[in-house]
Amino acid sequence: MWGGATAANQFEGGWNLGGKGLSVSDVVRAHFDTDVKNYEKHTSITSEDIEEALKHLDDEVNYPKRHGSDFYHHYKEDIALMAEMGFKTYRMSIAWSRIFPNGDDEIPNEEGLQFYDDVFDELRKYKIEPLVTMSHYEPPLNLVLNYDGWYSREVVDFFVKYVETICTRYKDKVKYWLTFNEVDSMIRHPYTTGGLVRDRFEGKNFDEVIFQAMHHQFVASALATKICHEIIPDSKVGCMLTKLTYYPYTCKPEDVLEAQQMMRKTYAYSDTQVFGEYPAYLLSYFKNNGINIRKEAGDDEVMKTYPVDFVSFSYYMSSCAAADTTGLDITPGNTILAVKNPHLETSAWGWQIDPIGLRISLVELYDRYRKPLFIVENGLGAKDVLTEDNQVHDSYRIDYLRKHFKCMLDAIIEDGVELWGYTSWACIDLISESTKQISKRYGYIYVDIDDYGNGTYNRYRKDSFYWYKKVIANNSLDFE
Repeated sequence: MWGGATAANQFEGGWNLGGKGLSVSDVVRAHFDTDVKNYEKHTSITSEDIEEALKHLDDEVNYPKRHGSDFYHHYKEDIALMAEMGFKTYRMSIAWSRIFPNGDDEIPNEEGLQFYDDVFDELRKYKIEPLVTMSHYEPPLNLVLNYDGWYSREVVDFFVKYVETICTRYKDKVKYWLTFNEVDSMIRHPYTTGGLVRDRFEGKNFDEVIFQAMHHQFVASALATKICHEIIPDSKVGCMLTKLTYYPYTCKPEDVLEAQQMMRKTYAYSDTQVFGEYPAYLLSYFKNNGINIRKEAGDDEVMKTYPVDFVSFSYYMSSCAAADTTGLDITPGNTILAVKNPHLETSAWGWQIDPIGLRISLVELYDRYRKPLFIVENGLGAKDVLTEDNQVHDSYRIDYLRKHFKCMLDAIIEDGVELWGYTSWACIDLISESTKQISKRYGYIYVDIDDYGNGTYNRYRKDSFYWYKKVIANNSLDFE
């Protein structure tokens, strides 16, 4: 299932149209004067930041996610371009606050429901299968301000109502679902995925707050799987994790152990969703660090009874791990900072390019879970240049994809991995999550806007557009 991926909070725009409410992402400011490798500055947010954002609801320059790439008005054109490339599937998300503007509303917003009806109908016209993420970094802001986000048990009930609504509405249009995007990201940027603002929890152990919110998402994910299967009997529901692949920096046992421990910090979340229970090593972490998770009667049973059907993940880069990082180069990755691998190339944003790491990741995940896999994010963020005749010659992106695709094929043919599909991030340029800029471009299609929202919003095919079209048509690289 070849295709591409986007997220509503980065791509859709129309943030204040069609009855949509504010999401957590609508109040995240871009920091144009900050080094793009300074993740803490780009991802942290305080109550004061939110209050300031609410004073400037007319500002789409400093809050670029409000306009995104304006899929809201361009969806027919964008889907036609996907069809021209031959997409078999399109991974997208539904903005929760477009369906329930405040998250706790009694009735859903019909105009929002109709928008996604129109999108799914357009996809069906071209025989493109939607793969829909229920929650992709966009909880309704009201749930942060009045319920403390996913730390509140009430949010589970609000989410269940949302899931029941979208599964019922789109039961004949959507078969493949993901519950939470990069569910493990709660530990790295708790605001975007969990609606957790540290200063709202003074006097509490914030790590415990994070894991309590995580527990609520695990329960909600299991309930979403249950609802989906009941309303859409042939549906498939997957988890989605950030595949952070770590190598020991040296063969010293201390470095090998450190890499193993770092990998567990990622696998803890997919282990829970696949096996339906907390792994022993995570329970030991809770015990050793005085973290107490409050559960309601039946939580463990629900999690065990409704595990996910398949495992999806993002993969962009790999990193190294060392017990002692003194004197070692540290470089950014997908919302992390880690030891730089001297054997790999690095992008302009510091992310290390490692196609073989994708094969290693596929093998690790399939050996661990024995469930179908789906690569739902992978790609190269780069500074593309639009020529005077409206072309983008992105041979560097083609080279990146070619090498990763060859390693995907090796994982399937040589290693026996069951891989359902691949949706590259992002098939059309959008606002980057890590730095809130569009000049870090991923797409096969160039969107004519700059980091400040200036431009025509016209769409232009890049060289990679035509190359990927050939990959899909041949289901191989044999045409080269």
